[in-house]
Amino acid sequence: MSRIAIIGGHGKVALHLARRLTAANHSVTSVFRNPDHTADVEDTGAAAKVADVQALSTEEMAELLRGHDAVVWTAGAGGGSPERTFAVDRDAAIRSMDAAEAAGAKRYVMVSYFGAGKDHGVPEDDGFYAYAEAKADADEHLRASGLDWTILGPSALTLDPGTGRIETGSGVTGSQVSREDVAHVAAEVLDRPETAGRTIEFNNGTTPVAEALDAVAAQ
Repeated sequence: MSRIAIIGGHGKVALHLARRLTAANHSVTSVFRNPDHTADVEDTGAAAKVADVQALSTEEMAELLRGHDAVVWTAGAGGGSPERTFAVDRDAAIRSMDAAEAAGAKRYVMVSYFGAGKDHGVPEDDGFYAYAEAKADADEHLRASGLDWTILGPSALTLDPGTGRIETGSGVTGSQVSREDVAHVAAEVLDRPETAGRTIEFNNGTTPVAEALDAVAAQ
């Protein structure tokens, strides 16, 4: 059994992930901002922790993460102002990485997006630009950290039921993937330490998730 902290614990991916992890007898702490969401989070079997990661210092976040083996970042500003996007998707995310190192939570899984990176190609006058820049900076910081990181790059997210099947690897281009399957991939990655140090971009496809990730780990 592992002790796993999910940051952004009331998001749709996070709720699916918490249910999957607790069903597998992992101990899960879900961190989220709005106390009105406590019952939803507790229904997944996770321990609910109300905290605004945008407002927490690195030291405060380290205290929150202490005692955990792994961290999954699924939080996001959800659009809105560029200032809030950078504050959450870049700055708070980076503080969480530094905090995870300080707390000894060595395994870190980042939910990013398909095509993230400094060469994202999003024009500055596009509303997506701040998010693309923030995620690129956060992912870059994670890759340079001492954590056992994995970055997940799901394509366009849907609310469709999970299929349990994805496609990944060279030649795959962005399409779409259900949020439930993103959670499935995150859970399977946590069980595969050999996926550390990898960026995994994926869509819904025809290969069972476990089989696809075993192939990634074997590369």
